[in-house]
Amino acid sequence: MTNNAYLGQHLSDYGIKPSYQRIKILEFLLNNRIHPNVDQIYKELVSELPTLSKTTVYNTLNLFIEKGLVQMLTIEENETRYDIDTSVHGHFKCNNCEEIYDFSVSLSTDELKDFKIKEKYVYFKGVCKDCSTK
Repeated sequence: MTNNAYLGQHLSDYGIKPSYQRIKILEFLLNNRIHPNVDQIYKELVSELPTLSKTTVYNTLNLFIEKGLVQMLTIEENETRYDIDTSVHGHFKCNNCEEIYDFSVSLSTDELKDFKIKEKYVYFKGVCKDCSTK
């Protein structure tokens, strides 16, 4: 479990005014590196925060993205997930269990040296090692 004062300060460091709901959403993302969607976050927190709405979760995540605290993943056209790890890394989504796995990547952008790169995404889809052995 993470200290609320530390999480509040972490939000402040990103220029985000800490609120209890924002702290709890951040805590969930830090403690559950599962690339959750809004429904997963909402379902996990609503019992502890009965006044929480999906709109609040959406708005909080959008604020986190705007401030660079979280990145949005759209591996599938109709599904948005969120990642607390904003470093450059790749994602693998299993077609069977639908889990998303992080992996490190080494991207050379030498060929694009005259371009201004704003975003980098590397996505793979297939069957994870757990599902392929079943």
